Amino acid sequence: MTKPIIRAAIKSDCPQMLELIKELAIYEKAPDEVTVSLAEFEEAGFGHNPIWGAFVAEVGDEIVGISLYYVRYSTWKGRRLYLEDLIVTEKMRGLGMGKQLFDRTLAYGKECGYHGMVWQVLDWNESAIKFYERYKADFDSEWINVSITY
Repeated sequence: MTKPIIRAAIKSDCPQMLELIKELAIYEKAPDEVTVSLAEFEEAGFGHNPIWGAFVAEVGDEIVGISLYYVRYSTWKGRRLYLEDLIVTEKMRGLGMGKQLFDRTLAYGKECGYHGMVWQVLDWNESAIKFYERYKADFDSEWINVSITY
């Protein structure tokens, strides 16, 4: 197998990235929850005021993994990255691409002078939990996720 290229995402990657996001939604048992359009996704990442960034793992001309993040602000810690999604397509899992994407995202946060990175993981996703445990990540059982949909 060809070694993946880890690089910053570009606008033309968005259709393949959105397919990976839909694949993740199926894996997370929520296939109907992805309602963002390609146009909105592209605008949010590459429009006049981009709000997310991403790294992709590319093999040949196929995007096989993504790490999508944005900057958040903590009144206690300052600027931090929020890792929205770390996705590797099912057929490529277990080959180290998730680690390469995660490591590149961590390095980016350090390069920017941020004070850490936060993310969520489903409590039943044992393989992801074990992956993050290898990084000695802190798991917080005190906070409850809350959201409002408009």
